[in-house]
Amino acid sequence: MVLNTGVEVWKDVGAITYVGQTEYQAGVAAGERMAEAGVKSALCINQEQGNVALEQRCNGFQAGLGGDVKEIAVQGTNPTSAQNAIETALRQTPDVDVMLTLGPQGALPALKALQGSGKDLTFATFDLGAEVLKAVRDGNMLFAIDQQQFLQGYLPVVFLANYAQYRVTPVNEIHTGPAFVT
Repeated sequence: MVLNTGVEVWKDVGAITYVGQTEYQAGVAAGERMAEAGVKSALCINQEQGNVALEQRCNGFQAGLGGDVKEIAVQGTNPTSAQNAIETALRQTPDVDVMLTLGPQGALPALKALQGSGKDLTFATFDLGAEVLKAVRDGNMLFAIDQQQFLQGYLPVVFLANYAQYRVTPVNEIHTGPAFVT
């Protein structure tokens, strides 16, 4: 089984199937949803530069938005440093009207940076956490993208059990996201 990342290679490595989100397509969907909200200039906050899945999310976002997207690399392991980098980016790009973070390690520092900036931006993120859900509920985020990690763990076990018992498998990959939490 291949799960969470690797939709492009699951057949090549001889896996039974893939369970997860297609990161590029999830980014495209995020960009399209932002474009529907009327935004044109965006920051894409990447908390782990070099992570292929995050790069795919940001590239998809740019394709879906169809506008100007500037990728900002921050240190996801250092929330204070990430917040400072986001604050600097917000000051240096006064025309930006939307910000997308690629996970909670970018979203939480971005929330703090926005609170201190006085800017009113459309803001969304990938992946869920208590603070992210609260921000969506309170209207501080337009949406959060859920790749449904429970399903990514549960379904492979079910599929492997069925394969071991009955030799039956899904014929294609199983997409668990993007699911939009609003």
